[in-house]
Parts: sequence; structure tokens; C-alpha cells
Amino acid sequence: MKEASINVLGEVLQPCSTKPLTGFYRNGCCDTGPEDRGQHTVCAVMTAEFLAMSKYLGNDLSTPRPEFGFAGLKPGDRWCLCAGRFLQAHAEGAAPQVNLHATHRRTLDVVPLDVLQAYAVKAL
Repeated sequence: MKEASINVLGEVLQPCSTKPLTGFYRNGCCDTGPEDRGQHTVCAVMTAEFLAMSKYLGNDLSTPRPEFGFAGLKPGDRWCLCAGRFLQAHAEGAAPQVNLHATHRRTLDVVPLDVLQAYAVKAL
């Protein structure tokens, strides 16, 4: 069962992306619930730098996997990232921009709001 869809700003959670379709529940939103062990709650705008770092760390998000209906991500795509991976990317200087309106409030269990705000997308 997913948790209340509230963003880090205390507002109704906005969709992150339907093309590509993202979210733990594949509903286009960074919703979360008890079965989402990775906490896929950060709506991030992919960059080449982040995608390269993620691939290096063993989570290849850029290579298409048609058997899973996954076309692969490219810079500019929006995707629900694991909060811990976002924090790791921040520490490594490779964090992507974040859509705060589409980032679930549970992200704040892992990533401080001021860190998220530093990467906030300026114009939606």
C-alpha cells in the first residue's frame, strides 16, 4: 500500500514522468510504500554525469532493456531515483537536478531539504 502522496514542500505530489514511465509503482509519480525498499522518491532530471556514475556503481540506467520494457534513460529524462543514491551522488559531486514538486516527502528521511533545494529545477 503506497503512502500519502505529499511532496517535500508539504503539497500534493506532482507527477515526475510518464515518458519514460517512472516510479516504483510505474504510475509516473515518485510514490513509495513499505515494499519500496530502495525508496524511489527523488524526481531527478538525468545528466550524462549522473548516468555515468550510476552505471559505474552497478546500476546501469542508460542501456535499453527491452525485455523489461525499458528504453534506457538519457540526459533530460526525469526519473524517480532512490533517495540514498541521490545522497551518494551529492557527496560525489554528480547529483542531478531535482523537481521538488514531484519528490516524495519520505525523501526527507534520507536527504535534508536544504540539499534538495540546492539542486532544485528552476523552471518546470
